[in-house]
Amino acid sequence: MHFFHSATATRPGRKIVRALTAGALLSSTWLVATAAPVLSGAPAQTVTAAHYYAFQPGASDGGRALTFSIANKPSWAQFDTRTGRLYGTPLPQSNVGTFANISISASDGSSRGNLAPFAITVLPLPNTPPRISGAPATSVAVGQTYSFRPAASDPNGLRLAFGIANKPAWAAFDGATGLLSGTPAAANAGTYPNITITAYDGWTKAVLPPFSLAVQPAGTPSPPPVTPPPVTPPPVTSATATLSWSPPTQHTNGTVLTDLAGYHIYYGTTPSLGQSLTVANPGLTRYVMTGLTRATWYFEMTAYDRAGIESAPTAVQSIVTQ
Repeated sequence: MHFFHSATATRPGRKIVRALTAGALLSSTWLVATAAPVLSGAPAQTVTAAHYYAFQPGASDGGRALTFSIANKPSWAQFDTRTGRLYGTPLPQSNVGTFANISISASDGSSRGNLAPFAITVLPLPNTPPRISGAPATSVAVGQTYSFRPAASDPNGLRLAFGIANKPAWAAFDGATGLLSGTPAAANAGTYPNITITAYDGWTKAVLPPFSLAVQPAGTPSPPPVTPPPVTPPPVTSATATLSWSPPTQHTNGTVLTDLAGYHIYYGTTPSLGQSLTVANPGLTRYVMTGLTRATWYFEMTAYDRAGIESAPTAVQSIVTQ
């Protein structure tokens, strides 16, 4: 009897063990059953070459930290693994076409969510250069303010930057607006010929017809007669320099740069530079400097954001123009 009771007493123990095991298995299954990240958003399917493209997917995963990845990223684009942002500017000469089966996904370390694959078609940049016009005043008296700003537009919707050749030393020039302004002093009296203002969209340009500006001595009632020089001077030769760069993607504190506004280019014929212009188009990655003399030119660049905060400059680089 004692043995029998001992044998029957062990059976509930087995049932308890089985019940606990089953409970543990159920508990384990419940602990690992977490929802995958959910991605959303409708990326633009086309972009015109030389125009900035950006897509930021939405993502939710209950507050867990996510790491993003991409498959079949276009060669002209950059991708931020912290935010999932895809961005860049395709080049007209090399990136026209369709970039297919782009796939963005996000992982929380245990599960992964995917955005539906998509394609981006880069359309050709139309061959329509900027337009520039205006009738600058051709004389100004000593001590009086001179101001001229051309009218300019770009049929492709690109931001314009302006350049000038043969700028009078007493005048200032705004590379973002094309404004030429200044107040000449008595020592500046004379004629400044062949002033040329150019509008440039990063790929094509338009040139205002060259003009001369006569600075008249104070009290001169009318412009002096123009006497042709006895010998026609040789045409002014000019050279160009092409600058290219990679746009910044982060602030110095490591946060993502989302408000890039443009670039400042500093240049001159000595490493101390001395001249500057502004490229007010954050989508550009190259710029052609025109109106340069044939010499060794030195360049450095900075980037600035919409608040006007400027980055540290690049290293000074030199180019020998021909």
